[in-house]
Formats: sequence, C-alpha cells, structure tokens
Amino acid sequence: MGEVEDEPNAAKLTEVYLKIKTKRAELSASFKEADSALSEQLDQVRKALLTYCEDHGLESVRTPAGLFYRSVKTRYWTSDWQSMYKFVLENEVPEFFDKRLNQANVRQYLEDNPDLVPKGLNVDSEYAIAVRKK
Repeated sequence: MGEVEDEPNAAKLTEVYLKIKTKRAELSASFKEADSALSEQLDQVRKALLTYCEDHGLESVRTPAGLFYRSVKTRYWTSDWQSMYKFVLENEVPEFFDKRLNQANVRQYLEDNPDLVPKGLNVDSEYAIAVRKK
C-alpha cells in the first residue's frame, strides 16, 4: 500500500471516519430495536382491526380518529422457475418479469465474455473507499 505525504491528515480522517461509522452503527441498532417493538405493536393493532371487520362483516369503518378499511392483497411467486420461463416464452408474456438486471450475473457474464456486450447495456462505475480498523 502506498504511503501518503500528509500522513497525519490521512490518519485523522481515518480515525474520524471510524468514529462516525461506529456512532452510526450504535444509532442504527438502537433505532432497529425501537422500530421492531413499534412494528410488533402495529401488527397486533392491524390484526385487531382485521378481526373487527371480520366479526362485524364490514369492509371499512369510520371513527372520530380516522378511517380504516380492509382490502385483499395478493402476491404471486413461483417455486418452479424452469416451468415459469417455459410458460412465459410459450405464451409471450415477458411482462411477468420486472425490468431489472441481476448485477452479479451481468458482472460475471461480462468478465467471462468481454467481447459480448449486449446492445443498450449501460455501465456506471465509481471508486469507493472502504475503511477498516487495525
């Protein structure tokens, strides 16, 4: 590793960076703990409101504090990707997939095939700094 001419400044910047990183980790842990407790409380209240709707056969309820309502939330996923790919190709429904690239797979493909770059592929690279304790 190269030595920097202004070593005291670099040492001080490294020290400050690590102090800030430590403080952020402490704050993050504290936030996550408090947020987790609040999230659990919200989940209990959410379940109670759903039960209220079910027990009274209601879809929405207006109260002096506000309105709450229930709705159906549906999620879709597959446990058989091979069959799903086949279905998408056979039925010409590429809109089943999100439009995003798997970063690790694209990186690996380009490393393995540097002469085969897909048309329209954009690449943005920037330097990053990593700091570790001694």
